[in-house]
Amino acid sequence: MCGRFTLTVTWEELMTRYLIDPESVSPFHIPRYNIAPTQMVTAIINDGSTNRIGQLQWGLVPSWAKDSSTGAKMINARSETLEEKPAYRMPFYRKRCLIPADGFYEWQKNENGKQPFRIGLRSGDLFSMAGLYDIWITPSGEKLSTCTVITTEPNTLMVPIHNRMPVILRPEDEALWLERTTAASERNPSNLQSLKELLKPYPAQDMQAVPVSTTVNSVKNDTEDCIRSITRS
Repeated sequence: MCGRFTLTVTWEELMTRYLIDPESVSPFHIPRYNIAPTQMVTAIINDGSTNRIGQLQWGLVPSWAKDSSTGAKMINARSETLEEKPAYRMPFYRKRCLIPADGFYEWQKNENGKQPFRIGLRSGDLFSMAGLYDIWITPSGEKLSTCTVITTEPNTLMVPIHNRMPVILRPEDEALWLERTTAASERNPSNLQSLKELLKPYPAQDMQAVPVSTTVNSVKNDTEDCIRSITRS
């Protein structure tokens, strides 16, 4: 699964990375070191002509849900069963998003308990996790926009740490994932297949896993101490 991640870059770096007009939105992002489920996360969608940046609550609440309590249980969506789950099927076809990150956490079991690792690109660059979003109307008529992170089987780097990992998209595949006219449905099998082919483990040789302090274990902690390697002096 993917239950915590980081986004420590600046607002300016986000705008540049995703080709967003800085005049189109008021800044809201600050560096985050321990992003957790049910919190608001930065996300990218495409409106048919340009990329747009905003915030979504992490934990998908389907548009047809009776209440919002399902969100906490839907922080991740398995890539292998997107079309089998009613909550994910239509978002996969029509409401795909990018969730920017520069690292995610997983905990490896050992004789002393669990050791947290921060996993990211070897280059240290920002990357995009494949996500889905949906909009639920509250009883009072307000819109609640939520999202989930898609996961896949682990690559060789992740196997010793955890049995799942987020789908990380290559930069050249992000536009396809966001493309609104790429209607992934049973009526467009070739388009559907092109999207499914993106849902695979990121190359292990381009990633690294760094052991970090157990400071990250508590969602109350959101400081640079969370990402500091315990191997450093």
